[in-house]
Amino acid sequence: MARREKDGFWVKTAAAVFYPITWLGRRVTRGTERVPRQGGAILVFNHISHLDPVIDAVFVHRLKRVPRFLAKDSLFKIPVAGRIVAGAGTIPVYRGTANAGDSLRAADEALRAGKIVCIYPEGTITKDPQYWPMRSFPGVARLALTHDVPVLPIARWGTQAILNGYTKKFRPFPRKTITVYVGEPVDLSQYRAEGATSNVTLMRVTELVMTEVKKLLAEIRDEPAPKGFFNPKKAEG
Repeated sequence: MARREKDGFWVKTAAAVFYPITWLGRRVTRGTERVPRQGGAILVFNHISHLDPVIDAVFVHRLKRVPRFLAKDSLFKIPVAGRIVAGAGTIPVYRGTANAGDSLRAADEALRAGKIVCIYPEGTITKDPQYWPMRSFPGVARLALTHDVPVLPIARWGTQAILNGYTKKFRPFPRKTITVYVGEPVDLSQYRAEGATSNVTLMRVTELVMTEVKKLLAEIRDEPAPKGFFNPKKAEG
């Protein structure tokens, strides 16, 4: 039996807060055996609700690993909650600032140390009206091509029915089912061998990974996924 990864005071504190919240939904998990019990890995999630980080953190922690999430820097400014997530090893993302590269450097260090890094490439809750993944940022591709670690696509469904980030509706009852489905590691050997990190390559790898996430989500939802990815900038224009 695999030992639990060493966590510490702040991770235990976060667990004490997060675990009860997950009782809002019935858990259904698939493919958990694909998450490595030791060593570095990148877990790539879709993002449909503000509840997702709580559900996903507990999901990883139940597998005896400590998740290191990339999260907006604004989260760290929230009293109490900011201290907990910082102490638990969450990595702040500073988009559009002079500190923007710090998040990837911190993620690099975590992966080199054999940690689990969790990322939402969409950057925020999807703006797709039907909750499919939208156009994503290439940070996940930079990490995936820099480190020879498993890159696992993970789809989650059900959290949006409990907490809808855009309508602000919170509906805990009746109790919903939350499904988390871990797919096979994405084969990036060709891109890693090429060693190319052009913007075109980064976007291609990002779309490849998110397409796998979308396929898993389509399987959970039992309906065909749309072609391509929703582009919020075009929709706003």
